[in-house]
Amino acid sequence: MHPNDGRVVSNFIMQALKDDDISIYGDGSQTRSFCYVDDLIEAIVQMIKTEKGFTGPVNISNPTEFTIKELAEKVIELLDSKSKIRFFELPADDPKQRKLDIMLAKTKLQWEQKISLEDGLKETIAYFKRFISNE
Repeated sequence: MHPNDGRVVSNFIMQALKDDDISIYGDGSQTRSFCYVDDLIEAIVQMIKTEKGFTGPVNISNPTEFTIKELAEKVIELLDSKSKIRFFELPADDPKQRKLDIMLAKTKLQWEQKISLEDGLKETIAYFKRFISNE
């Protein structure tokens, strides 16, 4: 993930690393489920191993939802950042909820997410710190 790819996780981490205000669009109550890349890769490997003829689609995600505000607060906490949260108007096309049903992944792939949001954020923060130091 590139630090400036415009996604919520990278945006929040980059803002917090610089002690800039964290930009939340809407009131922060909209939810997302986050999946760390190592878990995603494991799901892909499990998909490759499924029986012939099974093609999916299969949702791969975290079964737990987090609010955008919770994500911002966790990033600030993990970085011990001086960032404050600022709220902006929610774009009309922004979904209020994103939670995928992973039952097919559990049953067909014997897959469940193993890496927690906090642990995934710690790894991503460390990656972004290394990325920035190499610029």
